[in-house]
Amino acid sequence: MLFHLLVAAYVAVLGLIVGSYLNVVIYRLPRGISTVWPRSRCTGCGAAIRAWDNLPLVSYLLLRGRCRSCGASIAWRYPAIEALTGLLFVGCLERFGLSSAALAGAVFCCLMVVLAAIDIEHMLLPDRLTLPGIALGLALQLWVPWAGGLAGAALGALLGGGILLAISGAWYLLRGEEGMGLGDVKMLAMVGAFLGWKGVVVTLFASTLSGAAVGLFLVRRSSSGMKTKVPFGAFLALGALLALFAGTPLVDAYLGLLR
Repeated sequence: MLFHLLVAAYVAVLGLIVGSYLNVVIYRLPRGISTVWPRSRCTGCGAAIRAWDNLPLVSYLLLRGRCRSCGASIAWRYPAIEALTGLLFVGCLERFGLSSAALAGAVFCCLMVVLAAIDIEHMLLPDRLTLPGIALGLALQLWVPWAGGLAGAALGALLGGGILLAISGAWYLLRGEEGMGLGDVKMLAMVGAFLGWKGVVVTLFASTLSGAAVGLFLVRRSSSGMKTKVPFGAFLALGALLALFAGTPLVDAYLGLLR
């Protein structure tokens, strides 16, 4: 019990540290800035952030959410991403144990967090994440149990990308306008490469349901009506995380009911 708590604490701290780097990726990647150099700076005054002011969660609390140099507010996204990543890392440990599957799950969670945050802020799902993510998902099938091997992962990638590509094409034919970006297509293909066809089914169902609910709410509040844009990648990420932690049991239970 004590060993498990110590391991969980270590994994949580590791998640906080990784989450701090994910914040760098989320801010810099869409802007074409290196995620390694230069060192982190205040987005308000440009002052370099000292090492002791860059401790995940702790520094934000000690600084009361403000830059030490200029007093500008630090966006709440930074501690939120750090805390979320820490929780997801612990979730992978609890779900898969101390194993290669837990490590692969943590990598997948990082991709989902970054893609969701970038899509919310920029309405963008960068190819620099989704395309290597597809290759990585396929490569990891030797160490993970979710997709049913490389063949299952390839099927998941083709199914995920194919479904959204077909929906996007049908929408264009019916409405004469683009209803979904290709970034969403590549992202769901990446989910399929990691989680297989069962993961695609759960992700698509959960993301469509949650995205439709939020989209209808935004349509009612927006003057743009049905042309209101929704960052669907964020809902894909939400559905994919559900699929990672509970997708296979959910699909198997549903198939059991059909039998």
